[in-house]
Amino acid sequence: MDHDAAVTGQKPVVADLHNEPELVHESQERHILGAKPGADATGDAKVLPETFADEKHRQDSRDEDDRSDDEALPDDLFVSFPPLKGVEPERNPLTVRAVLIGIVLGSLCNASNVYLGLKTGFTFPATMFGAIFGYGIVTLLTKAFPHISFLGGRFGPQENSIVQAAATGAGGMSGLFVAGLPAMYRLSLLSDDPKGDFSRILTLTIVCALFGLFAAVPLRKFFIINVSRELNLVFPSPTATAVAIRSMHSVSSGAADAMNKVKALFYAFAGAFIHIIVSQYADGILHNWHIFSWFYIWSGYTNWAQNIDNWGWYIQLTPAFFGSGILVGLNTALSWWGGTVVAWGLIGPLLVHYGECEGTRPYLHAKDPVIAERWGVVASFGKMTGIGEPGWKASPRYWMLWPGVMVLLVYSLIEFFIHIRVLWDGLLFAFREMSVNIDAALKKRGKNSPFFEKQAAKVNDENSLTKDFATAEQQVPVYVWLSGTIIMMVVACFVCHFQFQMNAGYAIIACLLGIIFAFMSIYGGAVTDVTPLTASSKASQLVFGGITKGTEQSHAQRINLIAGNIATGTADVATSLVSDFRVGFLLQTPPHLQFYAQGIGAIVSIFLAPGIFVLFMAAYPCVWRPELQDGECPFAAPSVAAWVAVAQAVTEPHVPIPLKSGIFAIVLGVFAACQALFKNFYLVGSRAKYRAYLPNWMAIGVAWVLGPDSGYANAVLFGSITAWWWKKYFRNSFEAYGFAIAAGLIAGEGLAGVINAALTLGGASGEDKGSPIALPGSKW
Repeated sequence: MDHDAAVTGQKPVVADLHNEPELVHESQERHILGAKPGADATGDAKVLPETFADEKHRQDSRDEDDRSDDEALPDDLFVSFPPLKGVEPERNPLTVRAVLIGIVLGSLCNASNVYLGLKTGFTFPATMFGAIFGYGIVTLLTKAFPHISFLGGRFGPQENSIVQAAATGAGGMSGLFVAGLPAMYRLSLLSDDPKGDFSRILTLTIVCALFGLFAAVPLRKFFIINVSRELNLVFPSPTATAVAIRSMHSVSSGAADAMNKVKALFYAFAGAFIHIIVSQYADGILHNWHIFSWFYIWSGYTNWAQNIDNWGWYIQLTPAFFGSGILVGLNTALSWWGGTVVAWGLIGPLLVHYGECEGTRPYLHAKDPVIAERWGVVASFGKMTGIGEPGWKASPRYWMLWPGVMVLLVYSLIEFFIHIRVLWDGLLFAFREMSVNIDAALKKRGKNSPFFEKQAAKVNDENSLTKDFATAEQQVPVYVWLSGTIIMMVVACFVCHFQFQMNAGYAIIACLLGIIFAFMSIYGGAVTDVTPLTASSKASQLVFGGITKGTEQSHAQRINLIAGNIATGTADVATSLVSDFRVGFLLQTPPHLQFYAQGIGAIVSIFLAPGIFVLFMAAYPCVWRPELQDGECPFAAPSVAAWVAVAQAVTEPHVPIPLKSGIFAIVLGVFAACQALFKNFYLVGSRAKYRAYLPNWMAIGVAWVLGPDSGYANAVLFGSITAWWWKKYFRNSFEAYGFAIAAGLIAGEGLAGVINAALTLGGASGEDKGSPIALPGSKW
């Protein structure tokens, strides 16, 4: 996951949580054959405790009786996998069925991610979901329609990677709609109706999707061919996806094992989907268990029990976050849950007790006297309106927002700058590539330059390069990606100028920052399985906060958020494409076919994601209308709150941050920075194993920004404990089904959330037709 859309697979479990650094499970890092949906997640980057090769050797030894020598994986992670024995070469893996099925599966994930991202800021890439489910669907079609060329025909690993690439393309772009865009509406920077802004939203999405797609193409040669061996860029999740695809197409036991994974994923998907739709009609029984409110009723209305529920302590039966718990590991789950306890079990109650903060009583003046008498004790501590007005006092959520944003910002930026050396490597690579052309031109004229000859020789040094299987004809043509990049940058200038009142210079800077952030995100994902998109978004906001200093406030905030969307959206798409290139490199799928497949999927996401966003904004206006946020809103949207907070902090002359909250935030920011430095510079080598015991400040920050709500933290912790127990005592079963089940649970709940939004607009939701029994505020 990645916070900001985020428990970002290629974007570990992010979101900004879309896209944020990591919710990467220990077994995801070590077990490469497991199905991992991934995430756009929160968490700190971590070095793999074991190398991919170590785990692969162990897996090979476990399966040596079932795998022929021809099916064994190479010891060198920087060469393509050898062809599978008994599998014929694929002449054209880019088929209509592969692209269409990938688009359908990616669209499911896209819709799912808008729902999940608005809930908690976490998003999940479609990578493993598309690879596994795609395998099952195409396999069934080939068996059912063997003589229909459109549906039948042999299905191989390269075509499977095309399904996955199309799914990744169609499943992307959700990060824009769970963070930056809703933040603009909260700050009244767009119109008062998202439906009326559809054209502006659409053009912004086009810029992010296509500029990132074209600009990422040359990064394949840099990250996968030229420096992967030198920098040890193993790309854990893409490599896991490639190995999973290869194992499913094995002629030994691969097909049977693959179909078992597909069945597990389908059952989990269907169960979660049905549960989330049905449970809204009896929410207090099937979805949210307000146990302490039950005690309040059973004990004769003694306030102590309801006071605990007021601080968000309840159990939520959420399949998606139980599934994410399977992915994230105990460290991140415990950090999130521990952060929830500290904020909403200790600090928040103390702030209210000593009069530093206050809450609201939503039922105290209810028209029904029975409700007022029975539920007047219910309190809400998430007020985010009236900020700075006379007599205003901060709510606990607003007070904790600033420490949460501070640790998210500081920790992710420290990680970002620690690894900024990759930019130097990129510049050096570009210079050496230029030296090749200069050296060739000089030699044609009969001249010689020892300096340029030496630099050119480094580019052509066979010992430092990874051998590329792809021929020149299989590469994406230079005229395609170069002209596309230039055209989309020009389009960005026009869109920003005519639709958002930004001059062309700001648009160009945003695009260039997107390329810089793409370098950082790809590098982070290649080394640690974490894409630091949250760091990218906050860095962009800080840069434009400085550039627009002295500009009229609302205009500065508009520039800040639009530029942040372009920069992070570009980095997000570029990271996804390069990750797909890594899958294709291992499976020997021609890169130009992968590019076209993801491009087609991206075009679908350009129209799909804005449509889903407008649907949610119409069904749940509390997400973007500040005056409705004091009530019971089903979407906490923590990434939105973080973007708003940073935009205000860098543009407003006097942000009404409570003094003690500001001091506390600074102290924790310094502590988080020291931990990041300690982890990266001291806990290395033999001491790296102790990193698992450090608190995950990204997860803690999310718990604080999210507000008084333990439902997600409880679900993630329970899922993580279940995964630990399952893996400890039934390891083979966990490795076969654990990640497939997690993928199904996440996608199933997310898609059901879209259906629920449509039911809400149609007046047939649980709020309209269901029963409020067992919920606080109801007559039971």
